Amino acid sequence: MKVQNYELAKKLRHELHQHPELSNEEVWTKQYLMEFLKANTNLELVDKRNWFYAIYRAGVNKPNIAFRADFDALPMDEVIDLPWGSKIPGTAHKCGHDGHSATLAGLALEIDQEGADQNIFFLFQPAEETGEGAIQCVELIREHQIDEVYGYHNMSGLPYKSVGIMDGTIMCASKGMTIHFEGIPAHASQPETGINPSFAIGNILGAIPKFTSFEKNEGLILCTVVQIDVGEKAFGIAASKGDLRMTIRALYEEELDRLQKNLENYAKEQAEEHGLKVSFEYNDEFPETVNHKENADKVRFVAKANGMKLVELHEAIRGSEDFGYYTKLTKGAFFFIGNGEDYPHIHTDEYDFRDELIKTGVELFKGLVKL
Repeated sequence: MKVQNYELAKKLRHELHQHPELSNEEVWTKQYLMEFLKANTNLELVDKRNWFYAIYRAGVNKPNIAFRADFDALPMDEVIDLPWGSKIPGTAHKCGHDGHSATLAGLALEIDQEGADQNIFFLFQPAEETGEGAIQCVELIREHQIDEVYGYHNMSGLPYKSVGIMDGTIMCASKGMTIHFEGIPAHASQPETGINPSFAIGNILGAIPKFTSFEKNEGLILCTVVQIDVGEKAFGIAASKGDLRMTIRALYEEELDRLQKNLENYAKEQAEEHGLKVSFEYNDEFPETVNHKENADKVRFVAKANGMKLVELHEAIRGSEDFGYYTKLTKGAFFFIGNGEDYPHIHTDEYDFRDELIKTGVELFKGLVKL
């Protein structure tokens, strides 16, 4: 990567870091990225309201390859002292999406200056943190008949600048599930005159280990209780409403769907038994992220050719990524670039994206373009 391009991309990363925006609120971020590309490249830009992409055209009958970066931030405070620290209270780039976008912008600089033998689409995506971004952007894959798509995430726990890859499912499917019960309120001295959802919720909690038993599932499956909200903060009133919030997660979407159905059916049984109304709500829905072997092999080849340490992952990361929506429609691969074994993890107070990873990402993406 040219020194001047790295310096531009690094400065861009710092600007993005100072102005973080939450999922589906990335107005300034999107506009700033577009202005950066307008000022520094001759690429064609396509504005899609919440998201955008840039195009390098090599010509008709050339392969179409896409690279994706996300640009939303997290609802966290910046508590470490950084020259480029967040200027927005309660919002910070604690996942490194500022670095992902700077990497893709750096690739755009290099391709614009050096050229390529493929049509290249630089996809800048919002709302990855909530799982709502990629599903908006999949029209790019269909409209331009994208042959291959690639993306990466920085990852602590892997050696610095190493490349982590695996075939098949590399990140789990997950979603937030809320079970809402409604009963009948009563005076706390006469609980028998009302209908309290607490017992139904307690029974569901007791049934979770049965539904997530490893003997009954082929892959990893988890049901994590994140909140139980029952009744009012008033000692004179028996509870009549309750919410059980869980994150359900699985290696395979088929098994995630089965877990969801089992929980729904059991909740309906409990509602009928106790005389409750029941409803369900879902948030932060992520597909499984699946790598196609031939594309994962290309990542391996480029990493080795560039002297990068290659780490073969032997099991999927439990976290989720909406990149999986793209590889449902075309071939592609998602990989990790290491922050270092002892570097602070993403989504923690002490984390900040390491600028040098921009070079690693750009060189890997450029190598994929040349294959």
